[in-house]
Amino acid sequence: MTHFPPETYAFRVAACREDLERRGLSALLVFAQESQYYLFGYDGGGYVFFQCTVLTTVDRPITLLCRRPDVAQARDTSTIGDIRIWLNAEDADPAGQLRDILVEQGLIGSSIGIEMDNYGCTGATFFAVAEAVDGICKLVDASDLVRRQRLLKSEEELVYVRAAASLADSAVAAVGECARPGLLDSKLTAAAMAAMLEGGGDIPPAGPLVNSGRRAVYGRGVGGARVLEKQDQVVIELAATYRRYNACIERTLVIGKLSPKLRSIYALVEDTLLEMLEAFRPGELLGQIDKIHQARLDAAGYKDQRYGACGYSLGATFRPSWMDVPPMIYTGNPTELRPGMVFFPHVMLGDTETGLAMGLGQTLVVTETGSELLTKAPLGLIER
Repeated sequence: MTHFPPETYAFRVAACREDLERRGLSALLVFAQESQYYLFGYDGGGYVFFQCTVLTTVDRPITLLCRRPDVAQARDTSTIGDIRIWLNAEDADPAGQLRDILVEQGLIGSSIGIEMDNYGCTGATFFAVAEAVDGICKLVDASDLVRRQRLLKSEEELVYVRAAASLADSAVAAVGECARPGLLDSKLTAAAMAAMLEGGGDIPPAGPLVNSGRRAVYGRGVGGARVLEKQDQVVIELAATYRRYNACIERTLVIGKLSPKLRSIYALVEDTLLEMLEAFRPGELLGQIDKIHQARLDAAGYKDQRYGACGYSLGATFRPSWMDVPPMIYTGNPTELRPGMVFFPHVMLGDTETGLAMGLGQTLVVTETGSELLTKAPLGLIER
């Protein structure tokens, strides 16, 4: 039931093992669900509890420690051959069980990498593991190891990203078709979700963000539905998801008469995004994209309204976020663009004084000669 053939996972695991050896590490404690999915195909939600896979540099069966509700899913969706269980109890000690696995695998006295920067390894989890292995092995932060590997998408992965991008286009079209005064803005969210799910996509790891009225200046979703007015604005930002791979899109919808002020903001945001998109080419530094973003908006007098970053990497992620970061797109980011990297650059401008807002964004992949837009819905304002 894995989404890629066995040889793909074998290649990824081999590359990870080589990187571990280069760093002088004997094993990796895999806590990030994204890493579990990438390396082994494991597709589940058990990371909200203690869940860890031990990947050693030695070619032996890979060991997963998880709760019983996750066993069948781990068995059916992954290449993991050795699944151990910890049971809920007042005296449950999964960190101690993990220590026993490390001892069993001959890792006493070794330096072991651990993924710390993810939603599966909470502060409590890390401290429990650190205490359990104290005096047995040395823990080294290796949060970036698999993340760096995942940054470059293969052609196999891009098939799924392209499918997600097509679903994102459909979702935006569905929102535009149903929007009208008197409707709850939650109906727009429902239309977007229906388009994505009926098209064969997954439930996205967050959102969609459909903010109307003064909420349109918000950069996050907000609870409670709102009735659309005869004169209104809606900023739509969503990720469509296919086989856990995400593609994002951002558009702005206007109901009623478009004011000259909002039209000028739209022109600025569109021109800024188009220049940013042109800068995506192999060899360029990622921070250069945000330099364009800052220069354009600052010169127009919106320094205090713009964001401090203008996008992020995309990949296969799990709740609570579709953002596959790092890297973020901010000035000074030294990441060199390479073919196969997928990004969502966007320009969000919310004028808190007037309450006017505008957001536009696209998903693209860096190619050998430049970049290719994967979301293809018209960039213009959606007017109703």
